[in-house]
Amino acid sequence: MIGVVLAGGKSSRFGGEKLLYKINGKPLILHTIERLLNAKKIEEIAIVTSKEKMKSFEKLGFSVVVDKLKIGPIGGVYTAISNFADVFVVAGDMPLVNPKFVDWIVEKFHESNALVCVPKWKNGYLEPLHAAYSQDFLEMIKRQIEKGEYMLGKAIRASSPCYIKIESLPLEWQESLFNINAKSDLKKIKGLSRV
Repeated sequence: MIGVVLAGGKSSRFGGEKLLYKINGKPLILHTIERLLNAKKIEEIAIVTSKEKMKSFEKLGFSVVVDKLKIGPIGGVYTAISNFADVFVVAGDMPLVNPKFVDWIVEKFHESNALVCVPKWKNGYLEPLHAAYSQDFLEMIKRQIEKGEYMLGKAIRASSPCYIKIESLPLEWQESLFNINAKSDLKKIKGLSRV
């Protein structure tokens, strides 16, 4: 399966391009990519980003695809599936991605034959940027985008997905879902698994 890292966000809360912000001498996005590459089920990595950011991310040495839709995460997932068929999608600002958790989700995805396999919190909140997507999910997203509905969660819920109950997972797997929004979030990493 192709691991796709979404890197098209504006980083407005962070103040500057957070995915290239260096943590321990490495851009934040590289921490995410390296952990994703450690998952046995991930064959290669691609980055989906905006045209404006393309050159910056190409310097990292991975395949880069431009999201021409610019409508948020649903556009990134649409671009990923369009270019690579079945994909495991993560956000570039998730430096604690747990390779074993990724492999487990991919296994559940294949076992379930669902269009999407996504972690879900008890309150119903989904983690669509840490999930496996089937190529067959593309038509569903396309129809929703054509209607001007850009909520990725809505498309996922309508697809009869395979849900992963987050609260029942080991804590180190739950850490995988942590993302960096502001510089203050960098302090929280120190209390979690090492980056």
